[in-house]
Amino acid sequence: MAPLPYSTSVFPPSTTVSSVVAPTLRVVTFISLMISLIILTTNTATLYINLENIKLRFNDVYAYRYMLATIVFGIAYTLLQTAFTIFQVSMGKRLGGDGLYQFDFFGDKVMSYILATGAAAGFGVTIDLKPFFLGSSINHFFNKASVAASLLLIVFLFTAVSSVFLSIALPKKG
Repeated sequence: MAPLPYSTSVFPPSTTVSSVVAPTLRVVTFISLMISLIILTTNTATLYINLENIKLRFNDVYAYRYMLATIVFGIAYTLLQTAFTIFQVSMGKRLGGDGLYQFDFFGDKVMSYILATGAAAGFGVTIDLKPFFLGSSINHFFNKASVAASLLLIVFLFTAVSSVFLSIALPKKG
C-alpha cells in the first residue's frame, strides 16, 4: 500500500514555526529563570531554638547554592541564545552562518541537563529536610524552595523543547 500524499501547503514550513516558537521559548525561559532566581534568593526563615533566633537563608543549604548556580548559568545562556535568535529573526540570517546550529543544539542539550540537575537538587533536599521541621514556621522556607525548583524544572522542559526544534532544523542547516 502506497503512503498517502500530503500537500506541503497543509503544514507550515519549519522556518515559520521556528521563527515564532524559538524567540517565544527563549523569552519564557528567561522570565521563568528570573522568577526562580528572585524566589530562591529572597528565601529566608527564622528558627527559634533554645530561645534564640537563628536566621536560615537559602545559601545555608548547599543544594540550594547549586540550584542558584544552575539558574545563573541558565540566565547567561538564555540571554546569549535570545540575542542570537532575535538577530536571526530580525535580519533574516544567522549570526555566524549555519554552522552555529550545532552549537545551539548541543548547548541546549547540555544546558537542559544542567537545569534538570539543579531542579533535582532543589527537590531532593527539600523532600529530605522538610519532614524534620513539620509544624514549624520553616515550612514556608521549604515551600518557596519547591516553587523555585518547580520553575527550574519547567525551564528544563522549555530548553529540551527548544533542543528538539533545533534537532529538526539541524539536518537541513548543518
